[in-house]
Amino acid sequence: MPRTDHSGAPGEPALVLSGVWKVYGTAVALRDVTLAASPGRILALLGPNGAGKSTVLRIAAGVTRPTRGAVSVHGADPRLDGVRRTIGYAGHRTFLYAALTVEENLRFYAELYGLPHSAVGPALKQFGLGPLRGRRVQDLSRGYAQRLNLARALLHEPMIVLLDEPFTGLDASVTEELAASLEGLRLAGRTVVLATHEWEAARDLADDAVVFALGRVVVRARAGELEPSDLPTIYAGTAS
Repeated sequence: MPRTDHSGAPGEPALVLSGVWKVYGTAVALRDVTLAASPGRILALLGPNGAGKSTVLRIAAGVTRPTRGAVSVHGADPRLDGVRRTIGYAGHRTFLYAALTVEENLRFYAELYGLPHSAVGPALKQFGLGPLRGRRVQDLSRGYAQRLNLARALLHEPMIVLLDEPFTGLDASVTEELAASLEGLRLAGRTVVLATHEWEAARDLADDAVVFALGRVVVRARAGELEPSDLPTIYAGTAS
């Protein structure tokens, strides 16, 4: 998908993490992480497994709290109900109800966000879920569960979109639809943050990139400045 140039200066950040640490027992997941994401831009979080990308998204979504440091979404705590409703988060935990059907899950979330049931049809179509609308979530393949998770996260057209490995399990047509949706959100002034291993797929979509290693931010760059071939060298240089 051709990338629209958004190389101008970012606006006031919608999401800010300042000096964030996250410690689980004796394991340090994040070490003094500071970053910001602005409306109308897509920020990619890159790094090997265990680098801290998913933890950043969970903290930004209000799913978990930092051990130390501060996080704000439009100047407020993301754990507040009113703020969480402005966030669309699709992580490894899907927040889907296994015993409900695909359509029942989306209807539930439509009601939760005060949307009419008519909002469900376009979401089913966008992610190729129409033929499976009556199938229970527990019977879905991983790929289709990922599609439904993304449909749930984007259903209410959130101001801030947080996606963890969004391209995993998607075929080419759905990947293209998702990329078009994210581009539309960016053009509408929304804030998008995605964590991905698939930098070749995300590079043309992203504006900015932050590379993590061992829970730290090790590189900040404009997307066009960071080649996929650069990443192994960056990871190797921070592994010790």
